[in-house]
Amino acid sequence: MHDDDDEQCLPGRRCRISLTVSENDTAIALGSGDVPVLASPRVVALAEQACVEAILGTLEEGKTSVGSWVELEHNLPSRVGETVTAAATLLGVHGRRLEFSISVKNEAGEEVAHLRHRRVIVTRDKFIT
Repeated sequence: MHDDDDEQCLPGRRCRISLTVSENDTAIALGSGDVPVLASPRVVALAEQACVEAILGTLEEGKTSVGSWVELEHNLPSRVGETVTAAATLLGVHGRRLEFSISVKNEAGEEVAHLRHRRVIVTRDKFIT
């Protein structure tokens, strides 16, 4: 869900994405641990998805963004069946570099994780060839 209708890639753009934790999202399934709770790599993927959605339609034709750096503080477990929501905010645009802050909260409003994430704008064709 986009909070902004403006089609410019400017600070303040936001997006929220929710995930109901399934067995496929657990640390056991992703090989990042041995407990059946939301895996940190899945938290990162959800956060990146929210960032991508926040800037959807704002980049020049032929451009895309790729993740280049992430800092994660994963504070609370989320069990299978629980829903978490990642809220991404674009904090800054520095040339080709985009800086985001993402808060992941559970249904009780508790912060499950907090991330800082950087994406870089690239030319799609040059990046994949």
